[in-house]
Amino acid sequence: FRGYEKQNIVPSFSMAKSVTSILIGCAIDEGLIKSVDEPITNYIPELTKNGFDKVTIKHVLQMTSGIRFNESYINPFGHAAGFYYGLNLRKKIKRLKLKREPGKKFQYTSGNTQLLGLILERSLKGRTITSYLQEKLWTPLEMEYGASWSIDKEENGLEKTFCCLNATARDFAKIGRLYKNKGNWNGKQIISQKWVEESTKLDTTDGSVSYYQYQWWLPSNDGDFMAEGILGQFIYVNPSKSIVIVRMGKNYGRINWSDLFILLSKYKSK
Repeated sequence: FRGYEKQNIVPSFSMAKSVTSILIGCAIDEGLIKSVDEPITNYIPELTKNGFDKVTIKHVLQMTSGIRFNESYINPFGHAAGFYYGLNLRKKIKRLKLKREPGKKFQYTSGNTQLLGLILERSLKGRTITSYLQEKLWTPLEMEYGASWSIDKEENGLEKTFCCLNATARDFAKIGRLYKNKGNWNGKQIISQKWVEESTKLDTTDGSVSYYQYQWWLPSNDGDFMAEGILGQFIYVNPSKSIVIVRMGKNYGRINWSDLFILLSKYKSK
């Protein structure tokens, strides 16, 4: 389609945030991370001096951590550009400051997801996030093609978990199917149903909002959810209608994609 074939690897951009959430859930299922209520300083103690001792993993998942982070994609001196082009994410994370008390207000920032990335890396104790992705998703889901996750530097690099997972549309669709089936893949529970439901349910407590949960967008009140990238990349899932839609592209075009997905879901129900 328009020069692309099924085997073409395409960038996820911020759809990677939702995949990072899945891997956090896997780590909790395994006991590598105790719970979402743990303070992030249990894994990143360097942030204690910056006042992060009351910021929990849940705050970071829900984007209510209160971190000071400039998400502008056109400001070359902003945090987002520094995280995207920088060569030492671990160092940049240690410099993060708080803007407000955690649990008070939703603010979408890529810094939250990169915090999750460092938490995940340290919980894996020597394994890379990419190898964990291979173990927990790519192998059990029998992905059809390889994938890559961009890192900040060649030697001892950290995955850019806020973006930059590169895979095929078909394999992204398998991730959607896994969540449509509440973490079950052909009879095998890959990730706990509890985590899938907790990640995608409506929760407006502690500063959270009705349209976002654990790194997943909630476009309506129909139990649907989606991963979204900045240039119109989507994994849309509606479990009650048994729908998974993947849309990749270079821009949004003139279509409100989330509205279209909701409309298609309603049409299927008739």
